[in-house]
Amino acid sequence: MDIEFDKLISLQEIDNEIKALHHFLDLTPHKLAEIEQKISSAQQIVQKTKEKLIQNQKKRRELEGEVAVIKNKIATYKRQLNEVKTNKEYTALLKEIEEAQKKVDEMEEQIIVALLEADEIEKEIQQAQENFMKEEARYLKEKEAILQRQQECQNKLKELEKRKEELVAVIAQDQLALYNRIAEKKSGIAISFVTDDFCSMCHVRIRPQVLNELYDMKKIYLCENCGRILYLSPERKEKKLEGEKKTAASARSSSK
Repeated sequence: MDIEFDKLISLQEIDNEIKALHHFLDLTPHKLAEIEQKISSAQQIVQKTKEKLIQNQKKRRELEGEVAVIKNKIATYKRQLNEVKTNKEYTALLKEIEEAQKKVDEMEEQIIVALLEADEIEKEIQQAQENFMKEEARYLKEKEAILQRQQECQNKLKELEKRKEELVAVIAQDQLALYNRIAEKKSGIAISFVTDDFCSMCHVRIRPQVLNELYDMKKIYLCENCGRILYLSPERKEKKLEGEKKTAASARSSSK
């Protein structure tokens, strides 16, 4: 029985494509999750800047509340000035007013600083929001591309599986069984091209006798090292053909 190398090679090519598609599809959920995480991280930056503004506003309200309380005390002390009967009491109240006013001045300075900080935070929020919108648009574009590629891969996978089914049906059962056994053991790669006298998968040199017999394509030879089906690459066949032509031309030239 002739060895159906062309069909086996076509099967290997289909299996390689199917494997690559499955690899992409297996990674797709992880890639989509990464994009969602990036969008979430960008959104958190905006939220953190907004939280800074909330804390700033809270601090200002607390300071303004304390200032209001102290100013009420100052007003009370000033009313009491008209009621004291001794210089000592009068002096003590003036000191209390002075100390209270000093606190008010300090707190009002802190309020001014907080207001200036709020202006900067609002600018920071605006910049963060602009950055987020740009990043979100970019990430969503990446997501759309992945989803589109996912659909394309799923469609291609169905097509390849149908082609494989049709091809498997016309390959000799013993050759197909051998191919499947090797592919199962060798990570899906059952066939190895021979290029420059070496097995392309394990890089072991092929014996000259086996090389010569490979040209006939009448028998399956397995690599003595990795166990894969050996097949001469088109380049290797062309190289031999050129060598035979040169030898024939030289022989003709010598006979003249």
